[in-house]
Amino acid sequence: MAAPMERAPPPAETTHEAAEEPMGLPPLSPDHPPRLLGGAQDEFRLRPHNFLRGCKWAPDGSCVLSCSADNTLRLFNLPACPPPGQDLLQLELALRVHEGDIIYDFTWFPHMNSRDPQTCLMASSSRDNPVHLWDAFDGTLRGSFCAYNHLEVLCAPHSLCFTLDGSRLLGGFKGSVRIFPMERPGRGQEEHVLRYGSKRQGGPIGCLAMSPSQSVFACGSYGRSLGLYALGGGGALLFWPRLPAAPTQLLFSHDGLRLYVGGRKDTHILCWDLRLPDRPLLAMERHVTTNQRVTFDLDPTGRYLVSGDTRGFVSLWDTVGTPPEGTDLPLLSPVLRFRALQDCINGTSLHPQLPLLATSSGQRLFPPLWSSDEEEDEPPPGGDNRLQLWWWGHEPPEDNGWCMAMDSEQEDTHCHPMGGTDCDTDCQLIEDTHCHPTGGTGSDADCQLVEDTHCHPTGGTDCDADSHPMGDAHCHPMGGTDCDADCQHIEDTHCHPMGDTHCHPIEDDHCHPTEDTGTVSGDCHPPGDTDCDASIDYPMSSECDPAQGH
Repeated sequence: MAAPMERAPPPAETTHEAAEEPMGLPPLSPDHPPRLLGGAQDEFRLRPHNFLRGCKWAPDGSCVLSCSADNTLRLFNLPACPPPGQDLLQLELALRVHEGDIIYDFTWFPHMNSRDPQTCLMASSSRDNPVHLWDAFDGTLRGSFCAYNHLEVLCAPHSLCFTLDGSRLLGGFKGSVRIFPMERPGRGQEEHVLRYGSKRQGGPIGCLAMSPSQSVFACGSYGRSLGLYALGGGGALLFWPRLPAAPTQLLFSHDGLRLYVGGRKDTHILCWDLRLPDRPLLAMERHVTTNQRVTFDLDPTGRYLVSGDTRGFVSLWDTVGTPPEGTDLPLLSPVLRFRALQDCINGTSLHPQLPLLATSSGQRLFPPLWSSDEEEDEPPPGGDNRLQLWWWGHEPPEDNGWCMAMDSEQEDTHCHPMGGTDCDTDCQLIEDTHCHPTGGTGSDADCQLVEDTHCHPTGGTDCDADSHPMGDAHCHPMGGTDCDADCQHIEDTHCHPMGDTHCHPIEDDHCHPTEDTGTVSGDCHPPGDTDCDASIDYPMSSECDPAQGH
């Protein structure tokens, strides 16, 4: 089935079968169906004939992004951990972004982190429009990438994919991939023509995927071909000229050794071991009877693969399992299958840290062929269009990481220095209301709070009133620790020498040297000057009245 052209050097040997769950990740529970937690439905009923076309969790797991047939991207925040016995959750809409035409594809910036607003980006491609880069906080347009064909007509890619470092954005066009630099939106781009030998991979590139272990990307064409290419250029490293169906989604395993392919109007998700690409390694049966993209996803451990189908079922496969021998197609049976809805489940996305599954449903429906002429003006029947969240971990959720994860972000009691990047006791959370000094790591009260209104000096670690606060309007000198009026005001524009610890009132517009405590009119002295010289120190003074110390 595969026609290798050039073989890429094999990556370092890894044992996929011995894959273990990453430390700290709550495990998926494949021994029972997930429990429905809630979702959103009314939002997708605002326009007639609307239906969802996919969903994707953000890389940091803080929100889920959906795409629908009304040319709109919608962002829903991860809800708080539900208490036991609570009714179904209603997802709260955080953002709505409208595109000008049908949305071909959408994707997240790979390093998106809600704590760093500069990384909160999502890209979308819509027909006859530039590629848009949206701000995930307020929905503003952060950049556009324009592509033109040979007639200088604006054209849009059918698929999108970021490089692993996020520095470039790949777009799939007919027979080529264009690479847009993230640092310079606009018309600048590099075109990579897709070739295998002397031939060209034909058809629009409907799906793209980047390898997590090498600078290699995979391209699936609506012409039923699949190719593996180096990001630096050149011909195909591996090429499959004729798949059973036109691929609509590609997904690499976490180690980069396997490639999963799902197609439209296809009955299987195929998996290839890229070290032995002559025949599929696994085949996972699902029913897809339409041309729409029906997505699948791997759990954070890389072991379990989940997908919906057009009949409303969600299936889970253990990719470490072994298919039966002696068959032409290595069919892997699902470890679990359940009915989610009576409509098409076109999108499945697993949370990157929690055993949470997001599903999107709906499809384009048409009136029956046997309808009478009187019924032609009636709208076509509506489907079950909704975004749903499912808990697929141990019960109850509050004992399996969800509430603990939310508490660690919102009610953290540990001490974190500002600027920390590790998500443990050595970093500061945005919502943290506890007291932390700059660079401090102790979890006690001897540190400074971000919103603390008490008095703290620079470098002070005591949380009491004998120090200098942020925004304190009282008078404090540099290095002073007394919170009274005998120190220098932060916004004081009057004349004070360096090291002067005496108090000068705000109304005093005269200059006083060190140790000068007088406030006699005209008694002006520059910093360090202990002599009284009106002609030099204060020319407008008619006399020099020595204050105390002069």
